[in-house]
Amino acid sequence: MAAAKKRTLSGIEDVGDRKAKVIKDSGEKRHIAALILARGGSKGIPLKNIKVLAGVPLIGWVLRAAVDSKQFDSVWVSTDHDDIEKVAKAWGAQVHRRSPEVSKDSSSSLDTIQEFVRLNPEVDVICHIQATSPCLHPFHLKEALEMITKQGFTSVFSVVRQHHFRWQEVKKGGSVATQSLNLDPSNRPRRQDWDGELCENGSFYIYTRATIERGLQGGRWAYYEMLPEYSVDIDVDIDWPVAEQRVLRFGYFGLDKPEVVRLLLCNVSGCLTDGRVLISVSGEEMVSVNTRDTMGIRMLQREGVEVILISSSEDLLTKALADNLSQRTGCEVRQLGKDIQCEVKAMMDDRDLDWKEVAYMGNDAPDVDCLNLAGLSAVPRDAPVVAINAAKYSCHSAAGLGAVREFSEHILLLKKKAKSQMEQDRIHRNTF
Repeated sequence: MAAAKKRTLSGIEDVGDRKAKVIKDSGEKRHIAALILARGGSKGIPLKNIKVLAGVPLIGWVLRAAVDSKQFDSVWVSTDHDDIEKVAKAWGAQVHRRSPEVSKDSSSSLDTIQEFVRLNPEVDVICHIQATSPCLHPFHLKEALEMITKQGFTSVFSVVRQHHFRWQEVKKGGSVATQSLNLDPSNRPRRQDWDGELCENGSFYIYTRATIERGLQGGRWAYYEMLPEYSVDIDVDIDWPVAEQRVLRFGYFGLDKPEVVRLLLCNVSGCLTDGRVLISVSGEEMVSVNTRDTMGIRMLQREGVEVILISSSEDLLTKALADNLSQRTGCEVRQLGKDIQCEVKAMMDDRDLDWKEVAYMGNDAPDVDCLNLAGLSAVPRDAPVVAINAAKYSCHSAAGLGAVREFSEHILLLKKKAKSQMEQDRIHRNTF
């Protein structure tokens, strides 16, 4: 992964900054907290912060980066909404229930952060991470925080370099001609001959406690430059498809390398099928299987991933149906008892596999333990909330309507991404 470029710009230093520097020099450990603001009343996209983006709730992308960075003594989500609170806790965050006074449309980020600081006196450094920046990686946070902890800055914010020619706005009906704001029109530079301009990308802002008590930015400040591919911000629905493609390519998918997945366990009822069993007048039982899903299974098998279809004793899948499914998909179909986790672990032991080498697709409460433990896990779009909160990927497709194909493609995409990164790392090692 290419290292992010960064430059610093110093500001003035005041009494609060000198006090912070004294604490730093004394060796006293400071409590560093990550804080994500996630109000429930988004005007552009309702409940935007937990809307699923590339299989993960939007806020989940930044929470995963924050938790995996291992830079924070605590990770918080500030919200006024019950559903956001549930998702935040599922992704490893503590929750600050903000007061009604800072939950209004007119409330500013500063108001909310200052309330959090007042209620958490142990916090010395606050890293305010925007939930709408899903391409944030742990290394961004680590490098930016070192500018606070090792270089003595009191305020650090993320920027991106842009190459946009800007012009003065002329109000409708105005007679004044527009003027260029950042170029000489008679000598327009080529992109490669122009450094561009640094603009805040809104990914994160880091402050010492003394700084935030006075305002958002101040004291001895600096910027941290992120590459354009990591600078994604979502404001309106039209941004969503573009952000989804960007995050699939440049997003952070966790500490485990997805290329090690060697086994997919997939529930028949509620994943491969829509959960219904059709019974004819003569007593014959039938289920409907989507050909897109069976093709997805074949794609995994061609890439060396073993696929086992599982059903619980409550599904009452007849032997005839199981044999037909096995023949059509080329998979073993195995019926499990009530202790699904124990039986899955036995299958893993037979194959000498660890949880990170297993992908699991389930659809309800009995699957929660396996969804949590598996290296990759998924649920169909119409799964109950308890399963959705446990899964690492939530499909756009419903059960029996392409969800298995979608998860198969997600697994293969992550394997391809990881292999590409491994090849890039090998090139760097051999070159340098």
